[in-house]
Amino acid sequence: MGRDGDDEDALRWEGDEDATLAPGWKRVGDPTTPGDAAGDGDDEATDAAASTSADGTPAGPQIGSAELVLLGVFGGVFLLYTLGWILTVLRVTNTATDPVGQFMFALGLALAVIAPAMWFAVAFALTRGRVPLRFTWLAVGAVVLLPVPFVAGVTV
Repeated sequence: MGRDGDDEDALRWEGDEDATLAPGWKRVGDPTTPGDAAGDGDDEATDAAASTSADGTPAGPQIGSAELVLLGVFGGVFLLYTLGWILTVLRVTNTATDPVGQFMFALGLALAVIAPAMWFAVAFALTRGRVPLRFTWLAVGAVVLLPVPFVAGVTV
């Protein structure tokens, strides 16, 4: 049989105690944690150091696992919507005869193609730190921007 230390080593990974690997993680009273060397509970210096990035700019809140998965799902949906609008635009013929009408028709088609990507980017940028509001707007966009002509198989 092995030593008891071998059993404990199997459950650990080298560097588990390194506080720099997980931002915001620290052990209270740990002498290796900056700002809390004496274990006096003074966490302000440590919190300020953890909330800034390497170049000194404030770091934003971390994204949780569930939020990251949902962002990936919505990102994939909006990517498929963009593809659906591209395929729809390729099937549509411009029937306008005057130059202004042709330009406006082409502009509308181009805006239809970039709308899903823009909705995702704007919803992500304007709802920073407000997760329920972010996913509400992404869900609204998933309904509003559905490429109905592609889904219905309508050819114009």
